[in-house]
Amino acid sequence: MSVSGILAAAAVVGIVGIFVGLFLGVAGICFKVKVDEKEEAVLAALPGNNCGGCGYAGCSGLAAAIAKGQAAVNACPVGGAAVGNKIAAIMGVEAAAAERMVAFVACQGDCGRVAQDYDYCGVKDCRVMNFVPGGGPKACNSGCLGYGTCAAVCPFDAIHVVDGVAVVDQQACKACGKCVEVCPKHLISLIPYKAKYVVACSSVDKGPVTMKACQTGCIGCGICVKNCPAQAVTVTEFHAKIDQDKCVGCGVCAEKCPKKSIKGGESL
Repeated sequence: MSVSGILAAAAVVGIVGIFVGLFLGVAGICFKVKVDEKEEAVLAALPGNNCGGCGYAGCSGLAAAIAKGQAAVNACPVGGAAVGNKIAAIMGVEAAAAERMVAFVACQGDCGRVAQDYDYCGVKDCRVMNFVPGGGPKACNSGCLGYGTCAAVCPFDAIHVVDGVAVVDQQACKACGKCVEVCPKHLISLIPYKAKYVVACSSVDKGPVTMKACQTGCIGCGICVKNCPAQAVTVTEFHAKIDQDKCVGCGVCAEKCPKKSIKGGESL
């Protein structure tokens, strides 16, 4: 091939490259996706756990919602007040005071307190218990199965199985709600971090049935109701409930409870 042919080919390639470059540059300008600077700033302020505890599909989803005014600036349960205040400054608004929440397992049915109907040898996943006779080996059909499905989904290592029952580390819990969603017994809920006393039982069976199954199960006797000076305790379907808005933290309910189903203070 002659030198002139080589030069001509190189010139053609160069010219084509220039045109392609110009085309891509113009296309990049014309089709550039506009980025919301506030959304980017909010996303950078979020912790990046993508836990979904805010109700959105990850931190990017929440950032977009906050930027559009569709979500509160303190909607991230993981970041708490610190992140909420930072995002509020970005959005130019004030962050409303948000109450810290933590997960709570309404069960004390550990290996020493709850009776066993049989020995179970199988998949250690609470969700498969729907296919197991009696809903699991424990005599109480409402209590914690203790196989740690909630612990497995917790992104903050805030829940562990201790002696056959799940226990939440309130200091580590970020209230993302993953354990609440995965528990097949629905005995995990989010409660105020400042809650003083709670009913650590989920059973709605009649007293004699509960007493046979568990040593610390609520029997719905109503003694807590009669002794509460703030009228914060009620009993429905053989199960006591405490209204946290009314509770004054006197501890009389826990003191009078014959089954010690109510706990509070340092025992939470």
